[in-house]
Amino acid sequence: MRKPYVILIGSASGIGKSTIAAAIASELNIKHLIETDFIREVVRGIIGPDYAPVLHRSSFDAYTALRDKERFEDYRSLVSAGFEEHASFVIPAIEKVIKRAIDDADDIVIEGVHLIPGLLDIAKFKDEASIHFFILSADEELHKERFVKRAMEIKRGGKHLEYFKENRIIHDHLVNEAKEHDVPVIDNESVTCTVKRMLSFIREHCKLITLKHSVDKLGEVIDIVIRKCGGRIVDVAYYIPGFKEPLKREVNVYDPREAQRFLDRLQSNPKRKRDLERLYRLSNNIHSHIICAPDKESLDKIVEELDKKGLLYKGEDDQQ
Repeated sequence: MRKPYVILIGSASGIGKSTIAAAIASELNIKHLIETDFIREVVRGIIGPDYAPVLHRSSFDAYTALRDKERFEDYRSLVSAGFEEHASFVIPAIEKVIKRAIDDADDIVIEGVHLIPGLLDIAKFKDEASIHFFILSADEELHKERFVKRAMEIKRGGKHLEYFKENRIIHDHLVNEAKEHDVPVIDNESVTCTVKRMLSFIREHCKLITLKHSVDKLGEVIDIVIRKCGGRIVDVAYYIPGFKEPLKREVNVYDPREAQRFLDRLQSNPKRKRDLERLYRLSNNIHSHIICAPDKESLDKIVEELDKKGLLYKGEDDQQ
């Protein structure tokens, strides 16, 4: 019996999580889609402002209701602390919703700013559900553009628009917490690409692929797997003669920008590149990856494109 899906999508206001959540729910045919703002309203009805003033503020200005502002060294820390305290009142109720969905064997997508890695305990649900947690990000200019558009759409101009700086602090805080707690951070540049990258985690369309190529061909591999097909490189294993087991490590590369930064660092650091070239030579340029894709068609396309480029290793008779 398949475990129910629990898909959690967090981000600061204006990143586009509602659009992505709806697209993911549609793609996976999930009928239950809940915003944490609605859960927060229920909690507000139970806990009054005298007992929890930060709960009755917005996530971006909750810091104004903190009772001990002077203990924070800088403004970013103050805004982040107010945001976390605000969310901490909502998270227990979110966990109750998750538990109810699992008990009823219902798939669910939950989206909202209150989903903070490290505060939300997803580990306790992993045995009973196929649970996937994502934080969405965007560069500052794109975030500002979407933030303004969102504020106008929901008729929250004026004062709401004055809080972009605080929302950007929340964005950075969520991204940092996600990286610290191994929660995937997905750059929401476009709906299609974002959904594909998320599905590469959610769906189990993965395959062990063995390649043979030089370090200089790494860019071609990244271009095929990540940029063109929305895939994910889970790990890398080097097969060194004389060793019983391959030298293996997890890499989990899915973000084109992160992949490009890695390639740029490699080119700008000759010693680092030489060290990697030495490892490639020791393994005769042969190594393998577990590759995951959003669907079987994309996975087949990855294999086909790698083969066309002559990057696949086909055994001792390989003529590369």
